[in-house]
Amino acid sequence: MLRALVAIWLIWGFNWVVMKTANTYFPPILFVTWRFGSGALILLAIAFWKKIPLPDAKFLPFIILTGILQLTLNNVCAQIGMQSVSAGMAAVLNYTAPLWTAILAHFALNERLTRIKLFGILLSIVGLYILMGLQGVEDIYSAFIIIAGAIAMGFSNIITKLRLSKSNMIQLTTWQIVFGALTLVIYTSIFPQGDINWNLTAVLCVIYNGALASALAFFLWNYVLTHIEASKASIATLVAPVVGVLSGVLILGEPFTIYIVLGVIFILAGILIVVKKKS
Repeated sequence: MLRALVAIWLIWGFNWVVMKTANTYFPPILFVTWRFGSGALILLAIAFWKKIPLPDAKFLPFIILTGILQLTLNNVCAQIGMQSVSAGMAAVLNYTAPLWTAILAHFALNERLTRIKLFGILLSIVGLYILMGLQGVEDIYSAFIIIAGAIAMGFSNIITKLRLSKSNMIQLTTWQIVFGALTLVIYTSIFPQGDINWNLTAVLCVIYNGALASALAFFLWNYVLTHIEASKASIATLVAPVVGVLSGVLILGEPFTIYIVLGVIFILAGILIVVKKKS
């Protein structure tokens, strides 16, 4: 389990650097479409090679729903919101998903949202806010759009835990991404996004996002989510932005500030509070 989480942290964390690079060559939502489209093709090829059948009819509606919630709505809301909100604040608002997951899990999964667990989640979110340099909210409407995407992710986590825990993980991940990608293709076809500047770097960004950040990471995420409490799995993802910011410092030469130090301390302290056994 820990190895799966570490892989998720490293893949999604380093992807912050890759996504920043990709923004030079792609309109944001169009890049997300290429990301999940390529990831879907990779997983379909693996499913065909391993002779994994189509999802059982009892799982299919929930696979479609979770694919649309966690891939399409979450990403489209984040990208739309970022047009009027800074990238740092968008990350903070998008990563409120653990809070919504914990609240929903309290009612739907009987995962008690104790005071200490709530404190740990809020502490980590405050830490993320500090990590991003205490950036303000420029547009309340856009902020609510991003939060709506985070809530969609929370609902997806609960549905996956409730209805899809017994499904084949490759099958589940494949068709979640397929249906998420299809809705993104429809969206970008209806609402033109602009032009792509294709070159080797742009191709490598798509390959990294399709193969690692989508196909592999979401497979690992579904595995983790179906094996531990939804709230604990969700809060653990907050290590990814820590890796992302540190990657930016090491690879992109971004400044290393006191905000990063304090943010990391708050985030890790909050996670430890949530995942300890008596929380």
